[in-house]
Parts: sequence; structure tokens; C-alpha cells
Amino acid sequence: MCVTHANTRCTLHDLLEYYARRAGEYERVYAKPERQSDLAVLRDLVRGELAGRSVLELAAGTGYWTRVVAPVARSVLATDAAEEPLAMARARAYAPGRVTFAVADAFDLAAVPGEFDAALAAFWWSHVPRAELPRFLGGLRARLGAGARVVLFDNRFVPGSSTPVAHTSERGDTFQLRRLDDGGEYRVLKNFPDETEIRRAVAPVAADVRCVQLEYYWLLAYTTADADGDPGDR
Repeated sequence: MCVTHANTRCTLHDLLEYYARRAGEYERVYAKPERQSDLAVLRDLVRGELAGRSVLELAAGTGYWTRVVAPVARSVLATDAAEEPLAMARARAYAPGRVTFAVADAFDLAAVPGEFDAALAAFWWSHVPRAELPRFLGGLRARLGAGARVVLFDNRFVPGSSTPVAHTSERGDTFQLRRLDDGGEYRVLKNFPDETEIRRAVAPVAADVRCVQLEYYWLLAYTTADADGDPGDR
């Protein structure tokens, strides 16, 4: 994920600093009145796809979606690269023994412990540079193996509701200028792929693909495939 101070180069340190400073503000985005209907649909779709599964959650942040999926999942390991938002996720109430937490990099999942038959990443795709999507999706497929169900969802760009795009790179990545309550200003990578781009990106690793387009959000669900495109026998 590429997050920078305005007019400075991208570093992992900037990414972690941004989310550490934003943790207390993060869930305001879920209060936008115009998005409530779509959010209700999104919550139902996520629960339906992940019910009864052992879920590896990536970029869990403050645990909003952990709380959504935990009541129906068999188990959830919620991970994030930034400790501050994850501390907020840990403080939420969950069914005993259902949810565990770990600091982890979504691009380096080999060291994440446990066995999973599903994965969830909410609002993460948009923060991955387009050139890095194959590495992320391939790494997730390698960690899960064939036959796991993956649910990824993110924002669609809606003028008047979405933060305007401030810059587009030569590689087609788009950036927003984000201002925090403490006065900090960051240029944040935020891509808005269309359905064709989404399906093309997952084609090498996916079978049984489902793509849902709402007004403010899109959702992708697929089964991890083996080398021949077969979802396996999980």
C-alpha cells in the first residue's frame, strides 16, 4: 500500500504512521447516510460467503468487518500491519474463542499460523498498486491452497461521496489527498477498478467467480484454483 506525506516519496513507515494516526477516525466512513443501504447488502453478502469457515482476515484495521463475520464464521484470525488500529479491534467483544489477532503483512503471509478455508480483505485492493496485484493475489493463493473461498470488497468512485482523486501516476494508480483531525496530510493510493479489471486480475488464481456491483461498493468472491484452474476438493 502506498501512503505518503504530501509531496514526499512512498515508504512503509508512512503507511503505518498514517493508519496509526487515523485509527480513531477510521469508522466515520461507515456513517455516511447515502451508503447505509449498500452497507447492509454488503454485510449480508459477506456473511453468506463466509458462514461456517475458518477465515484469515487481511488488513482488518479496527475490526469493523471482523465483528460482522465473527458471529457466522467458525473462526477468524484478524491481521493487520499496523498495531494501533488492531488494538482497537482487540478491544471489541466477540464470542469466546472465536477471534484471534496477529500483526502481519498482507504481502508476506507464509509466517501466519493456522489453517484456513477462507480469506477476507475489506478495502485493501484499492491500496495495492496495480503492478503489485499479481504478487498479492498469488501470495494469498499460495497461503490458502486450492479450494478456499476468498471475499474481497472495496469502494466504487462516486462523485460527491468519494474523496476526489488528486493525482494519477504514469502506471495508472490514483491517489487521494487525506487530511486527519490532527492536521496531518497524506497522499493515499486509492484505485477504483471496474469489473473487467477485477475479473482479469483474479483469473490466474480463481474459479467460481462472483462479482457484485453496488452503487458505492463492489464485492468479489471466488474459490482459489489449482494450477489447472480447478478449485480443488476442500
